[in-house]
Amino acid sequence: MNQITEQLLKEVSDYNGEFKGAYNIREDGGCVGRQSTEHIQIVSKEDGSGIEIHIAPQTKGEKVFIPACVTRSNVSDLVYNDFFVGEGADVTIVAGCGIHADNEGEAKHNGIHRFYLEKGARVLYQEKHLGTGKGKAFRRIDPVTDAYLKEDAYLEMDTVQLGGVDSTVRKTAAKLDARAKLIVRERIMTNGEDRAKTDFVVEMNGDDAAVDLISRSVARGNSYQEFDSVIKGNSRCHGHSECDAILVDQGRVLASPALEAANLDAELIHEAAIGKIAGEQIIKLQTLGLTEEEAQEMIISGFLK
Repeated sequence: MNQITEQLLKEVSDYNGEFKGAYNIREDGGCVGRQSTEHIQIVSKEDGSGIEIHIAPQTKGEKVFIPACVTRSNVSDLVYNDFFVGEGADVTIVAGCGIHADNEGEAKHNGIHRFYLEKGARVLYQEKHLGTGKGKAFRRIDPVTDAYLKEDAYLEMDTVQLGGVDSTVRKTAAKLDARAKLIVRERIMTNGEDRAKTDFVVEMNGDDAAVDLISRSVARGNSYQEFDSVIKGNSRCHGHSECDAILVDQGRVLASPALEAANLDAELIHEAAIGKIAGEQIIKLQTLGLTEEEAQEMIISGFLK
């Protein structure tokens, strides 16, 4: 892999010269490194469209790394990654996409991730997105996630967009069986003329299923963000969604959380708050010796943690 890929990997997947565990590294549409382990097998799809990750039942404490990098303009990378997580497994999946482009043209990555969690499986999914480079290149990342959780399965998604992405459309859909639980923590930063849209649809089909969806975002410059979420309660279940956004400069945010209850025992809640940084917060930090700009950056950093 090239030096740009190595630098991007450090930013989006905590790469320090090697990955310990199973991994598949993607660069400009091709695989530049792969390793399986005894309990985690990574194989290419027969049609060449991506990979399958097979995690054996009762696998505990292992990590899987599946970063993808685009290092130049005029690359449109589309890949399908399917995760089959065996019964009782408990693993961490570290994804991440970095796009670097200096010239004109578009650099794009579109990752389609499908998760199939068997009974009692637990997955922590960590994903970071970053765009870098100078010039007039257009950097685009459009991830799609489909998740299917069987009884007692647990999926936690921790997703971050670090900046530098001109356009992103992030789609997540999930179906939960009895006692399955989905937790989503999304954090997004946009600036300049960036555009970002997130779209969540979660169906709880089994009794005592639960979802907790929290999105935090900062819209700076002339950037624009949309947040759409639909939580469907088709059983005795509990669902919660929360969208909090900070506006800076001329940033704009549209939040549209929705709830759909089809069962008398479905408990569904949504919250949304959009506003600027409170002046008293900045003044308080200024009394501690910070400039107004430093105070603002500290508040934003803490908000997105």
